[in-house]
Formats: sequence, structure tokens, C-alpha cells
Amino acid sequence: MNSAVVLVFSMLWFWVAYRWYGNKLESKLIQPDDSRPTPAVKFNDGIDYYPSKPSMLFGHHFSSVAGAGPVLGPIAAFAAFGWGGTLLWILVGTVFIGAVHDYLSLMLSVRFKGNSLPEIAQETIGKRARNLFSIFVLLTLVLVVAVFGFVAAKTLSTTPNVVIPTFGIIPLAMFFGFLVYKRNFSTVIGTIIALAGLFLLIWLGYKYPLSLPFTAKVNFSIWFVLLMGYGLIASVLPVWVLLQPRDYISNWVLIIGMGVGLIGTIITHPTINAPVFTSFNSKQGPMWPILFIVVACGAISGFHSLIASGTTSKQLAKESDGRFIGFGAMLVEGVLAVVALLSVSAGLFWQAPAGMEQFAFLNILSSSGPIKAFGLGYSRLVEPLLGTFGMIFGITMLKTFVMTTLDTCIRLGRLLTAELIAPKIPVLNNKFLASLFIAIPAFFFGYTGTYNIIWPVFGAANQLIAALSLLVITAYLVGVKKPTKYTLYPAIFMILTTIAALVYQGYQFLFKDNPDYILGFTAIGLIILALVVADEAKKILMRNKSNKKNLSSTLES
Repeated sequence: MNSAVVLVFSMLWFWVAYRWYGNKLESKLIQPDDSRPTPAVKFNDGIDYYPSKPSMLFGHHFSSVAGAGPVLGPIAAFAAFGWGGTLLWILVGTVFIGAVHDYLSLMLSVRFKGNSLPEIAQETIGKRARNLFSIFVLLTLVLVVAVFGFVAAKTLSTTPNVVIPTFGIIPLAMFFGFLVYKRNFSTVIGTIIALAGLFLLIWLGYKYPLSLPFTAKVNFSIWFVLLMGYGLIASVLPVWVLLQPRDYISNWVLIIGMGVGLIGTIITHPTINAPVFTSFNSKQGPMWPILFIVVACGAISGFHSLIASGTTSKQLAKESDGRFIGFGAMLVEGVLAVVALLSVSAGLFWQAPAGMEQFAFLNILSSSGPIKAFGLGYSRLVEPLLGTFGMIFGITMLKTFVMTTLDTCIRLGRLLTAELIAPKIPVLNNKFLASLFIAIPAFFFGYTGTYNIIWPVFGAANQLIAALSLLVITAYLVGVKKPTKYTLYPAIFMILTTIAALVYQGYQFLFKDNPDYILGFTAIGLIILALVVADEAKKILMRNKSNKKNLSSTLES
């Protein structure tokens, strides 16, 4: 199969989906009204609630939900099951589940004063569902902050080339935000200047790598403390100062990288040399449900609903911008997932011919990991455009987003803490203390590396958040008498898929030669959580269905 044909078809599919399915959701479920002030306008506090330009907000949202996720997931699924099923799930799942989930999570939060989905769950399903959902989400955010802090500190310790661009983008973004928002500077000209500055920082990083002169352990400790301190401070700054302009600039790195990848693939148009399908069973488990968990952000991710309802909804200037930002960003992420898939399935070899062993996908994956595999494959696709710089640019493209995820998650944790816990513990209304509430446990799990204890179930936990979010949205649609088929069927599919994955993983953890009881019982706990919230949602759905029948009977009599 010609990779350029697959790429062009995928892009056309996503474009049609935006025009057709996105418009259908907007007209049938949302019906945006720009005369109605959004939370960003109504509650503008200059810190978290701040009406933003659509292009800037798209940059924040896309940077926060994308990053390495839609690259690493498809590569892992491809290695386990082949490119056919992986591509099909990216194309179908992104449009009918992922983009629906992201767009409606955003707009539901907008309709509920910018509140998070766990808080909205109390209004649409019930208090018990809200409490369970909230605890689960807060624990997930702590885990994500710990992992990204750990990974970022390791990266800074072992890859000194990224130190200058990682920290240099902070003052660059702050200067850009000041010009655009406080001096009404041209966004276009500002973007060009900021991108030139960023690429200069990347060049300086590779020209002048900065490394600390201590032992590996001490170096890691210093970087980790600095990163967590940065995340803590950044989480309480006004969004226009750092969060939004930094994400906007980072977003362009990914957009440019994708654009170069698209053009390079069309120019080189290598044949996909890997098998369409390998086996229903793999080392990771059966194709269903595991493929749908592993692809993760490449099709749907529960983490996106936390971003959409946590930060993005508080910056949406008008309701009609919602489809472009929520639905559109997920489709662009789908394009990124396809580029990643083609980078390893067409840019590399499943079985390398003589003399090309250095481009053997499975060997690279096992020896150097998925990021190196992506970088090498991407470099072969874009070689006519970037030459030998392709691999460096591809890997840097992914590493740009480490800081984005870190401080965005601490900010999300602060906002959730203020919503869910501060009413009972008023001292947590203080923004800094609320951020500490998330940062302190994350610091412990990340610094000690103990996040590894439960990290193996994160994939399923992330998709469980997506399933629960879809249930919350469905319950809302029932309450306002809007069609539920757009979210109910995806919710049912994701609940069944996630529970099946957790059952499979739990069995593997508990009954292997050396049982892992922590992971096994964690999986069981997540299954119970899913069943309890699903049961609560079922009661709401059945009650509303009964009310409709009673209303019909009354009207007939």
C-alpha cells in the first residue's frame, strides 16, 4: 500500500468529518449562541477565566492534549497487531468517539460555568458518582504529574541538548503573551518572531548542550526539584502570562512538524512494508480490548476531557469557537497519529533488506524505544526536506511538550481541588496551597519512582475517564431532551472495552508466576468504580425514559 495514498485519504476523511459530523453535533446538540456570555467573559478574573483568541486557545488546547501520546500509542499498537486495525481505529475512533468526547466535554463545561466534569457529574448523575469520579481524577492527575516530572528530569539529565529550549521557551512565551495581550501586537508577526526565537533556542541547545557536573542521581534530583517548582509557580500565574502563549508556540512546532511530515510522505511516498494484520493475540493481550486501550490519544483519551473542562472552557471567548477548538483539535491529533503510524510502517522496515538493518522497526523498538523508532522513520520520510536533521527535529517535536503537560496538570489539580475539596477545607481556596495539594504527593511518587507501582494500569484508567465522561455528557443530554445516540453508544463501547481490559490485566497480574497484588487489586478497584458510576448513570437514564413515557401517556389521555 502506498503511504501517500493512505495519508491523503486520511486527511480527506478528517476534513469531511469536521464539515459533516462536527456540524451535525453543533447543530443538533450544542446550538451555540454567541449572545450568551461564556464563563471566560462572565467570570473573567485575569488568572484562570480569561477570554482568548481562537488561534491562541487552539494552541493551548492542542498542545495540552497532544504531545507524545498520539505518537507512542499507535506505534505500540502497530507493533502488536499490524497497521490495518490500528489505522482503522484511528480513523473511526477519532471522529465518532474522540472528537465527540472532546468537543462535548468542552461545551458541557461552558454551559456549567466552566466547572470540571467531575463537578458536573453531581448535577447530571448524582453526588456519589461525583465523589468517586473526583477522587479517581485527582489521583490520576497526581500520577501524571509524577510521571512527567520524572521523565522530564531524566531527559534533562541524559539529553543536555534540550536544556536551553526547555527553559528558554519560558521567557520567550511570557514576552510573546505580553505583546499580544497587553500591547495588542499583531498575532501573526508575533508568531513569526516567537517561532524564530524557538528554533534559535533549539539550535543553541544542540550547539551548546548544558549538563550538570554532578553524579547522575544528584543531577536528576536538581532537575526534578526545578521542574516541580516551575510547575507549582506556573500553575498559579494568569493563563495569558505563560500557559497559553507557551502552549501556542509549542503547538506550532507540532503543526510545522506534521506539515513537513505530510509533504515529505507525499514526495517520498514509500510503500507500507509491514503486515496489515499480525495476530488477534499479542504479548500485550487480545486485539479487543487491548488495541483500543493502547492507541489511547491517537483515537480517544479521558485526559482530554480534563483539559477541555479544566482550562480550555475557562478561556473560550464565544460558544461558536468550540467546534474549531474541541472537535478540530482532536481531528488534527488524528492526523498526527496517522503520520506516526506511517513513519514506522513505511519509513522503517518490518523485515529489513540486506544493508538496511539499521532501519529494522522491531529491532529499533526493542533496543531504543518508540521515540527513537519514530525519529528514524520520520527522518526517512522527510529526508528530501530536512536531510540528516530530520531525526533530531522529529524527536525534539515530541520533547517540546513535557513542560506543557507538567504545569497544565498541576493547574488542573488546583482547580479541581478548589471545586471539590475547598468547600469543606476552606484553606484550599488559596491557589498556592491548592497547587501544593497536588504537587506534594506527585513530588513523592516521582522523586522516589514509586509511580511505577500502578503505572501499568494507567492506559485502562485513562480510557475509563473517557467512558465516565461520555456517561456524564449522555446524562446531561437526556436531561435537556437532546439526542443521546452520539454519546451513549460510544460510552457503552468504551465502558465494555475498559472493563474487559481491566479484567484481562487483573487476571494477568493476580495469576502469573509472581503475582502483583497491588496492580491486581488496583484493576479490581477500577472495575468496581466503573460499574458503580455506570449503574448510577443507568438509573438516571431509566428514570428520564420513564418520565418521557409518563408524559406521553398524560398527553394521550
